[in-house]
Amino acid sequence: MKQGLAERRLQSTALPVEIGFLADHGHPPEILHRAAILASLAGVTADEALLKQGLIGETEFYRALAAELGLPYFAQPNLSRAARYPHSILSGLAPLPGSQAGFVAAPRGAALIRLLTIRQARALAITTPKGLRQAVFRAKARMIAIKAASDLRETSPDLATDLSYGQIALLFVALTALVFYGLQLPAQTFGLLGASLSPLFFGMIALRIAASVLSGSIQPGSGLPRASDADLPVYTIIAALYREKRVAARLIQALSQLDYPAAKLDIKLVLEADDRETLDALHAIALPGNVEILVAPQGSPRTKPRALNVALPLARGRYTVVYDAEDIPDPGQLRLAVARFAQLSRNVAFLQARLTIDNTDDTWLTRLFTIEYAALFDAFNPGLAEIGSPLPLGGTSNHFRTSVLRDIHGWDAWNVTEDADLGIRLARLGYAVKDLPSSTLEEAPGTLGAWMRQRTRWMKGFVQTATSHSRKPRLLLRQLGIWKCFGALCLTWGIALSALVYPLFSGLILIWWLSEATWLFTSQKERIVFAYVVVLSAFGVVSIFVPACIALHRRRLWRLLPWMPLLPLYYGLVSIAAWRGLWELATATFRWNKTSHGHARTSRSGMV
Repeated sequence: MKQGLAERRLQSTALPVEIGFLADHGHPPEILHRAAILASLAGVTADEALLKQGLIGETEFYRALAAELGLPYFAQPNLSRAARYPHSILSGLAPLPGSQAGFVAAPRGAALIRLLTIRQARALAITTPKGLRQAVFRAKARMIAIKAASDLRETSPDLATDLSYGQIALLFVALTALVFYGLQLPAQTFGLLGASLSPLFFGMIALRIAASVLSGSIQPGSGLPRASDADLPVYTIIAALYREKRVAARLIQALSQLDYPAAKLDIKLVLEADDRETLDALHAIALPGNVEILVAPQGSPRTKPRALNVALPLARGRYTVVYDAEDIPDPGQLRLAVARFAQLSRNVAFLQARLTIDNTDDTWLTRLFTIEYAALFDAFNPGLAEIGSPLPLGGTSNHFRTSVLRDIHGWDAWNVTEDADLGIRLARLGYAVKDLPSSTLEEAPGTLGAWMRQRTRWMKGFVQTATSHSRKPRLLLRQLGIWKCFGALCLTWGIALSALVYPLFSGLILIWWLSEATWLFTSQKERIVFAYVVVLSAFGVVSIFVPACIALHRRRLWRLLPWMPLLPLYYGLVSIAAWRGLWELATATFRWNKTSHGHARTSRSGMV
């Protein structure tokens, strides 16, 4: 027996100090040696490799650490009011209640090595990182909820969503007047409307066509060096989940397939306090050691950006990416993002990956959604990034420099299209956005009801974004300059207003075409104005089809070409969603219409 103990101690001396002690506590030396090798290859401390690779559980590790140091172990510590968020979690040290109680620690990396080397730890207890994290969330729940919801509003009110009831009322009065005069004096009303909005609409049309033609291939750039695992930085992944039990396991599977060292992945899944079903689904999975579950404290608003803001202060990565629950990113996406960031100036704060629909063949609606997303993410957005225009971001696969994201106070919790808002805010603050030629597969809503709820939220958010960022036009102009300011207006007000007036112009033109209703126009001047509106609408139709054709060619999705004639009808549905969004803006301004996932019947990835 003495010989066996001596052999274990001899083996432990060849191991890094941060894990060598485990040999004396019944853990096989071969596992510890394997962790040491993995740590050396990844360029991390051995405890990080051991825990994040799942070779030993957190509870086993920290119980053994407490026994090794002769310190008490607390599974669920209660903390003093002096505990700090996020500092106590990031440092792995928090005060216990009572003036003489001392501290509870969950050391890792350099702090763990120092503790094991010095071995002088008075008034100290040990817990797991999960135990410490949950204790801080219990002690600081109210503060965390307030910070996640209001940090941007309090620090940068000029950049935050602030839509008053007076603004909403003014918008509805203007729309009511438009409808009234449109019925009484259709030619004059729509002529005046078309003429007044034509700079905005023509600007958006020109942007769509020019950006789509200028954008590049969907394939990753060749010649980028493959960095060694040791040279890669820590990468944080944040996913906000709510009632996602159907896709929770698939998300973990997709993240586990990323070509990135597990010890350098910092994965944070953010759940809502009342979402027991998703929590139970995650607990039923053998979660990797690099996955943390954060439960957002109860508070308002109940939105995805608020949940993301809960996780952001705890991000340990140099870069942070946001994924949705149903996402399946390209395995090499994180490596490509690291290589792209290294090539670009520090002014580039964000990379937008290409979103593409996974369940294309479910219904006619998912086929049209696929065409729309291809046009947006494979043609339009990459072109906007190429010409340096402000870029309304996609809701997922957003890759950030973490330091910049913190500096701008994360996401606007009160904007229900937080991605579009963040894209405009980054431009206003002087940051650039670039394209990341890497795909992420998403699930599209397969039923009209689910699609309409999702799109209603999006259009409501675009009106929020447009109104908020244009309430101080001089400041906007000073921050962006003339052309970027015009581009931002086209990409916010242009999108919102074109969706709202699309059925009005289309209906008027259709009535005239079918009935030759010359009674609408009593003078040559009115006919000229109407012809102008027809030309504007025709160019609008061209701007729908050109990006779609370019994108289908790049995606090699020509089998969807027969569905292209339905795009005008599809954008008619977008218009209905825009009007619904206006109604929700007045009646449920900050309501988040949840999109349910896990209903796909087909899959291009084979992961249904």
